[in-house]
Amino acid sequence: MHAGQIFFWFVILSMVGFPCTTINGQQKVEYAIVIHGGAGSAKIDEDVVAARLRSLNEYLQQGKDMLEQGSLGLDVVEAVIRRLEDDPLFNAGKGAVYNSEGGHELDASIMDGRDLSCGAVAGVTRVKNPVSLARRVMTDTRHILLAADGADRFARQQGLERVKPGYFHTEHARQRWEKARAAEQKQSSSEKPPLYLGTVGCVVLDRKGNIAAGTSTGGLTNKKYGRVGDSPIIAAGTYADNRTCGVSGTGIGEHFIRHAVAYDVSARMMYRDDTLKDAAHAVIHETLKPGYGGIIALDRDGNIVVEFNTPGMSRAAADSNGRFEVHVGK
Repeated sequence: MHAGQIFFWFVILSMVGFPCTTINGQQKVEYAIVIHGGAGSAKIDEDVVAARLRSLNEYLQQGKDMLEQGSLGLDVVEAVIRRLEDDPLFNAGKGAVYNSEGGHELDASIMDGRDLSCGAVAGVTRVKNPVSLARRVMTDTRHILLAADGADRFARQQGLERVKPGYFHTEHARQRWEKARAAEQKQSSSEKPPLYLGTVGCVVLDRKGNIAAGTSTGGLTNKKYGRVGDSPIIAAGTYADNRTCGVSGTGIGEHFIRHAVAYDVSARMMYRDDTLKDAAHAVIHETLKPGYGGIIALDRDGNIVVEFNTPGMSRAAADSNGRFEVHVGK
C-alpha cells in the first residue's frame, strides 16, 4: 500500500470514526464506579472504621466486576445500593436511623442518564430494599415519586420483599436517637449540623457510556414524623445525565433541596462548560455551608470526584484503568 492509499484510508476512518483509546493523552476509561456511605464525623470507632472499610471494599469489587462483565449501569447501581441497605453499618435499610416517633421511614431514588427517566420512594416503612422499589416506580408506573402507604402498597403489588418495622433496628442507631432526644431537650431548636450522616449512594459509568445514579437513606436521626429529605428528590440528592455527569449526595437534605445540589453540578457543566471537579467544588464549598454534606460524582469520560465539607465521608472508587480505593473518615 503506497502513501496515497494510506492517507486515503486514514481520512475515511477519521470520517466514520474508530475506537478511541485516549482522551487528552490519558488512557480512555471504559467504566467507572464511585460509592458513598455517608458524610459526617471523622471520629469513628476503630472497629467501625475497619468494618466499613471491609464492606465498602467488597461492594466496590462487586460493582467493578459487574461493570467489567458489561452489566447495565442501572443494574450495578441497584445491586450495590441493595448491599449497602442490607448492611447495618450504614443509614439505609437495616441500620436506618430512628425518627422522632421511634420508627423508621426510608427514602430512595434511582436515575438513568440515557433518557433522564427516574423513580423514587419516600417514607416507606416495610420495604427491605427501597432502591429496588424506586426502580419499579421508574419502570412500572407513569410516576416518579411514591410516598408512605402508597409506596408500601405498590411494593406489595410488585411482590418486593417486605419486612416488619423491627427489622431495621440496630442498637447503635437507637442509642444515637436517645442521645439526640436528650440533647434536643437541653438546647434551643436552632439548627446544628449532625455529626453522623450515613446516607448511601452509587454512581456508575458503564461500558456503553451510560451514567446511572442512586441514593438511599433513613434520613436524619430524630427527624419529624413524615419528614422527607433530598435522597428521594431528583435534582436534589440524585441526578444522572449522559451529557454531563451523575451525582449522589449525602448531608442535610433541606439544603440539598433548597439549592438543587445534584442538578446544579450538571447544570454548571452544561451551561457554563465547567469541569466536573470545578462544578462539584463550587456547589459543596461555596453554595452549601460548612458541615452540611458532600457528594460523589463522575462524568461521561469517567472522571471521578468526591467533595465534602464535613469532617469525614465514607467513599470508594474504581475504574477500568486500575483505580481502586476506599476511604473512611477524612
